[in-house]
Amino acid sequence: MPNGGKATRLIKKYPNRRLYDTQTSAYITLADVRQLVLANEDFRVVDAKSSEDLTRSILLQIILEAEAGGTPLFSSSTLAQIIRFYGHAMQGMMGAYLEKNLQAFVEIQNRLQDQSKGLYDSKGIPNPDLWAQFMSVQAPMMQAMLGNYIDQSKNLFVQMQEQMQAQTRSMFQNFPFHAQGGGQRPEAGPARPAESGSGAATEARAGTAPDDEPPDK
Repeated sequence: MPNGGKATRLIKKYPNRRLYDTQTSAYITLADVRQLVLANEDFRVVDAKSSEDLTRSILLQIILEAEAGGTPLFSSSTLAQIIRFYGHAMQGMMGAYLEKNLQAFVEIQNRLQDQSKGLYDSKGIPNPDLWAQFMSVQAPMMQAMLGNYIDQSKNLFVQMQEQMQAQTRSMFQNFPFHAQGGGQRPEAGPARPAESGSGAATEARAGTAPDDEPPDK
């Protein structure tokens, strides 16, 4: 949460669960922290005793309250899908995918806000009629653009997965043990010629045992 180079705001959480803002030297509530998020303030929440970073847990509490208090952002199906990725081999990839898509959506939102600057009066109050006209045009276009973006992202992911599978198959096919494991026996070396005049070779051809070994009875 960048704030134009200002120092990171430090908030301490005490054992009584109260939050203390070191910048204002006052206790604040979770709703106040939410306002800091909305204002793009850069802050950290730490444990007052151990200095453990608790920022993520506080943000998760804010999300939980927002999901329970109004129109939820995540459906039950979406939450279940997210839970299934914890501990999964693709957990890291899933997190990066969600983060990149959220960043793309924020960029779209910022451009939409830039286009809507003319809808406010001198006091910064939006004109309801102009806003209704603006959204009637922009909302369908934005939904169509997001749909195309998601489809392209999905197709790109499928292509990447197919390339990874092809590379994996090629890698295993080039391993030496693959040829042996496939039932192919290594080629035998050239036969060793028998030495001329060898008594052992002559006796072996005749079916007799060497001199140092008694014949079978």
